[in-house]
Amino acid sequence: MAEERVGVVRDYFARVEVAGIDLEGTLRSGDTIHIKGHTTDLEQTVESMQIEHEQVEEAKAGAAIGIKVRERCRGGDVVYKVT
Repeated sequence: MAEERVGVVRDYFARVEVAGIDLEGTLRSGDTIHIKGHTTDLEQTVESMQIEHEQVEEAKAGAAIGIKVRERCRGGDVVYKVT
């Protein structure tokens, strides 16, 4: 499987288990992502994605999005789309 870099984690909100991501590429609900960092190695399907607390199905480069994640991640972790 190939991976394409699509963004970087800006922040992680532990109470709601959401990663704030600055996108460098396009991401859609249903895409599989791989978040990788110094202590992070998480692969999951994007089930819920929001921009400014509004549910969206697709986001493009330049958007700041929030994605519900299963595990903790950290600012600076790189987000890849698995193709």
